[in-house]
Amino acid sequence: MEFMVLIKNTYPADGDKELLSSLAKAESARASVLAEEGVIKKIWRRTGQKSNVGIWVAPDATQLHTAISSLPFFPWLEVEIWPLAEHPNDPKRYGEIK
Repeated sequence: MEFMVLIKNTYPADGDKELLSSLAKAESARASVLAEEGVIKKIWRRTGQKSNVGIWVAPDATQLHTAISSLPFFPWLEVEIWPLAEHPNDPKRYGEIK
């Protein structure tokens, strides 16, 4: 099942810089694993914000939660999730987008 996931990072601007650096490296490594596993299908940075939006894939919401909560920044994340369903007018259905 596909989910649209909006993640806002709320790590404090005046937070520990060494911890921030360590978390950023660990977050990148974990996201790479989730991408390789097919959990993170696509992700975009939101311009001018400490947030991103992406398409994540999981069999159900519980497994999606497990994946998101495995992110090192999880204690500082605000997450919004929308389960996605196919739309009958999706251009992909008509072969217009490859």
